[in-house]
Amino acid sequence: MGHHMLTGNPPVALTLRHSARARRISLRVSGLDGRVTLTIPRGVSEAEALAFARSRADWLRGHLEGRPGQMVVGIGCDLPVEGEILRIVPGSGRRVQRAPGQLCVPGPEESAAARLEGWLKARARDRLAAASDHYVGLLGRRYTRLTLRDTRSRWGSCSASGALSYSWRLILAPPAVLDYVAAHEVAHLAQMNHSPAFWAEVARLMPEYETRRAWLRREGGALHRYRFGN
Repeated sequence: MGHHMLTGNPPVALTLRHSARARRISLRVSGLDGRVTLTIPRGVSEAEALAFARSRADWLRGHLEGRPGQMVVGIGCDLPVEGEILRIVPGSGRRVQRAPGQLCVPGPEESAAARLEGWLKARARDRLAAASDHYVGLLGRRYTRLTLRDTRSRWGSCSASGALSYSWRLILAPPAVLDYVAAHEVAHLAQMNHSPAFWAEVARLMPEYETRRAWLRREGGALHRYRFGN
């Protein structure tokens, strides 16, 4: 993959992706973090593809307007944790502690983001494992393993071998939304597709799933704005 910056106000950063399978030049704005990908088919020059992107520059800027900017997490900033906005403050002792309206992070300020990321991932694993176990019990199936990732393209996945994978950033969302993603992926253990039969399984596991799915589509992208120093 390559990178290019479209000049203008504001400039637009492009990720260039060469594809042997694509049939035409395409521009895609990620609904999660606003990244812009320019896909270049075989036989098309980068110059031709970039000319196409420039012709769509105003359209791109329209799609990118109003997107939340990146926020580097550290002492003094606000962070959503399980749907509640908490202020990150210095803490004492050895562990990150949650207090009313606050998250207390001990140790040197420069290591706060890494400490916090570790704490959030551990909490995400506990919550996602508990939610997955709950829905697997309702479904009467089993999963083989559970892994956490920081994927921008999807909130969860289920492999044909029954391995569940989730974005650890779900711990930033309201608990009901995390539960929805767990129910969605567990339902794939019965239906490895998005057919009406699959959605019927999701509805059986979580009758009110549609409002939680709508929250994720509407608000989920903002969960990727928080950077933990990497």
